[in-house]
Amino acid sequence: MTLVDRFLKYVSFDTQSDESTGLTPSTPKQMVFAEYLKAELESLGLEDITLDGHGYLFATLPANIDKEVPTIGFIAHMDTSPDMSGKDVTPRIVEKYDGSDIVLCAEENVILSPAQFPELLDHKGEDLIVTDGKTLLGADDKAGIAEIVSAMVYLKEHPEIKHGKIRIGFNPDEEIGEGAHKFDVEKFGCEWGYTMDGGEVGELEFENFNAAAAKVIFKGRNVHPGYAKDKMINSIYLANQFTNLLPAQERPEHTTGYEGFYHLIGIQGEVEQSTVSYIIRDHDRVKFEDRKKEMERLVAQMNEEYGEGTVTLELRDQYYNMREKIEPVMHIIDTAFAAMEAVGVKPNVKPIRGGTDGAQLSFKGLPCPNIFAGGLNFHGRYEFVPVQNMEKAMKVIVKIAELVASK
Repeated sequence: MTLVDRFLKYVSFDTQSDESTGLTPSTPKQMVFAEYLKAELESLGLEDITLDGHGYLFATLPANIDKEVPTIGFIAHMDTSPDMSGKDVTPRIVEKYDGSDIVLCAEENVILSPAQFPELLDHKGEDLIVTDGKTLLGADDKAGIAEIVSAMVYLKEHPEIKHGKIRIGFNPDEEIGEGAHKFDVEKFGCEWGYTMDGGEVGELEFENFNAAAAKVIFKGRNVHPGYAKDKMINSIYLANQFTNLLPAQERPEHTTGYEGFYHLIGIQGEVEQSTVSYIIRDHDRVKFEDRKKEMERLVAQMNEEYGEGTVTLELRDQYYNMREKIEPVMHIIDTAFAAMEAVGVKPNVKPIRGGTDGAQLSFKGLPCPNIFAGGLNFHGRYEFVPVQNMEKAMKVIVKIAELVASK
């Protein structure tokens, strides 16, 4: 099975995660895919294959060298985003893309155009795997899984490439921020790892947002509107007031690079009670803590205006910037950098404006930067992945294994 065949098979599995269930995996269909992968890894002759009840699948490619070499790992996630359906994904390959518009779905006029997505033009002449305009594709992160498995196959078929023990891990629920929660780092047994979960070719990331989730609950007072004067408190208006107190220029649509933000992701409301949900992000830990304090200050300010207990805040940290855990072992970045250059890929080291499982894993004792998997426009119908991107990612995995063993 080729890399492309493997990827096309993987995206046929609906593995959309769901943060509302409270389960791990959050959806049973992820376990269906995990069972398929387990059987595939067994058929390929990998060893120490385990799949636990929470959907964490580990396997080993044994070393083929006598000297002592660090055990390293490659990790990818099985779920797809809750943002759009991953059911009945129907991909097609646009061969030797010519730079023109790609009609994904004629009946709904869904067009993948370089006018809206100029990055398409970086891939003229390449073979693009696209959607039919009705679902996401699932390159995030089934491209990563396909690249890892294909790299293990390549290393088995080319014993002249010497490598140490390699562990691979596939986990559920990354898209809902829980992929690393039940990841058994000790059982995985690596000195360091790499998540294959980045986007464009060359991406190498070891900085990510510090992240928190906030839920703000507004209690109103509902009385008959005909007799509401000086009595009614409409919680919907309170919620609206709160959202306007946060700085408008610190929303995602106005920020880039290292700039953090407050992102309103949900609102539910009636006169009696309303709730707004935010995610808070910043690369700088001090600024991150200040953002949380600002939320607390605004809640206190509104309670002073409307009465204690009118507004309550539920705030929880989600993950932290892995940079502080990677800096003491920067040789793992140097190795990935060298591997990319060796296979003709220009490294592009940049901060992640998001998070990966690697961030949480780094704080659990497994330093784990992120490498490109090759897809673009994740989480929606315009997602695509160039075949050549996936091939380069696979080569980077192979080269990292070789370089670690040669040092």
